[in-house]
Amino acid sequence: MIRSVLRQLLLRLLRPIAAALVALGLLSTPSSAQTADEAAAFRGVISAQVDAFRADAWDKAFSYASPDIRTMFGTAERFRSMVTGAYEAVARPRVFEFEDATILDGRPTQPVFVIGPDGVARRAFYFMERQPDGSWKIDGVVLETLSDRTT
Repeated sequence: MIRSVLRQLLLRLLRPIAAALVALGLLSTPSSAQTADEAAAFRGVISAQVDAFRADAWDKAFSYASPDIRTMFGTAERFRSMVTGAYEAVARPRVFEFEDATILDGRPTQPVFVIGPDGVARRAFYFMERQPDGSWKIDGVVLETLSDRTT
């Protein structure tokens, strides 16, 4: 119980810091597009995870997370709690539009324009990680609120 409360508090504290770091990275790091094959792979993995969220297939959704993310949360149920608590915009999006894949702070990144169920427009930055078998997994997501684009 205490660990859960501490984890939620930590997520709430780190989210604005992560968003600020992403914003700084966007301003200071030149972007370079990924190859078309990599961008297609990113979109395939992310789309499959969002489809799993929509179907409440949390074990499947959890399988698209990188090994570090799976280790951090341990179970699909803990992952579900985190996603539905802090990332509902990507778990239940009203709008979900891929933008151009890029590199942020040296990490392959897939930005996505989303409008969550709350009507707030956001940009989701999906950090991707290549696995030893050549496949891609999601290694984290940062949400940035777009204050000028709410519906």
